[in-house]
Amino acid sequence: MSRTLNVVRMQFVNKQTYIWVPLLVLVGSLVLSILIFWMIPFDGPKVGGGSQAPLWYFLWVGVQSLTMTFPFSQAMSVTRREFYLGTLLAAISTAAMLAVIFVIGGLIEQATNGYGINGYFFYLDWIWERGPLAAGFVYFVIALMFFLVGFWAATLFKRFGTLWLTVVLVALGLVLVGFVFLVTRLEVWGEVATWITVQGAFGLALWGLLVGAVLAAISYLTLRRATP
Repeated sequence: MSRTLNVVRMQFVNKQTYIWVPLLVLVGSLVLSILIFWMIPFDGPKVGGGSQAPLWYFLWVGVQSLTMTFPFSQAMSVTRREFYLGTLLAAISTAAMLAVIFVIGGLIEQATNGYGINGYFFYLDWIWERGPLAAGFVYFVIALMFFLVGFWAATLFKRFGTLWLTVVLVALGLVLVGFVFLVTRLEVWGEVATWITVQGAFGLALWGLLVGAVLAAISYLTLRRATP
């Protein structure tokens, strides 16, 4: 366990990747969003997509967590299992930190009527429909999912190289297009929309957690045979 915690500390040695850059992206997108809200001549609630920026950054964090530190960890005689668990703990910690910030930001926006201009960056009705704790869980899962997708792609790159990583991504794209084609031919877009509405943000986050667990398992199995 102590060696796993050492991996967590190793990941946080580079505070720029895990802490400062995500916070900089968050603050930057927040300031830009408020300025845009302020310029919009509309008295109703104004909502933007700027809050997605720090969440998308976690995709890059997942990639960097493997490509930049995995070779170093192997030189330090850390096992692949210890590296995997330590890196996952680091990602969970940072995703939780981001979720807490989003919840505090949403509460501030509710208390100040959207910074006095009815503009909402953190507080989105469909995510907050079950309250602040559920909203924090949703943001936590989204950030962790982005990280796991990036980490999974990086393990494929380390194990099989650029060619097979590209093949897998194209194959996934074809599966997605095939799903859209099937739903369209069967004319069941209404049922799909109803299912998404019934699930809500919290229900979708639970499904996301399940998909994340599958991605994490595949990443570990791939990492076991990857070369530094």
